[in-house]
This record gives sequence, C-alpha cells and structure tokens, in this order.
Amino acid sequence: MTPDMITMVAQDTVVVAVKLVGPILLASLAVGLIVSMFQAATSINEQTLTFIPKLATIIIVLMILGPWMLQTIVDFFRDLMHQIPSLIG
Repeated sequence: MTPDMITMVAQDTVVVAVKLVGPILLASLAVGLIVSMFQAATSINEQTLTFIPKLATIIIVLMILGPWMLQTIVDFFRDLMHQIPSLIG
C-alpha cells in the first residue's frame, strides 16, 4: 500500500463526510442566523432559544435526507471493500 493510495482513500473519506454533514450544518447555520436576527430585533437575550429550532431543523433534515445519506455511506463502504484486494496487494 503506497502513500498515494492512503491519500486517495483519506481524500475520498473526507469528501463523503463533507457531503453527509454539509446539509445538516448549513440548515442549522441558517436557522441559527434567523433566530439570532429575531433575538436582535426583539432584544430577547435568551441563550437557550436557539436550541429547539436547531434541533427541530436537524431532525427534519435527517428525516428528509436520511435515506440518501445512508445510501451514500453504504456505497462508499461497498466501494472501499471492493478496493481492499488492490490496496493490499
């Protein structure tokens, strides 16, 4: 196994991780920004106010994109398992 192969596998892993986490983080960021703007406009300084909307957003995103995320992980793992003989030998 050469350093180039290790780099390729690590790069593919990072790309898959970013693809999976990206939608969740972007949705959470958008909701946090909206709630923060609401807090600034109404002068409500409650720190826990952002928790419930962010949690609800994450749950909704996972319900909508969960099957795609699972299929992406399964495809990546399957490809990785098929590459093992060429990676070892």
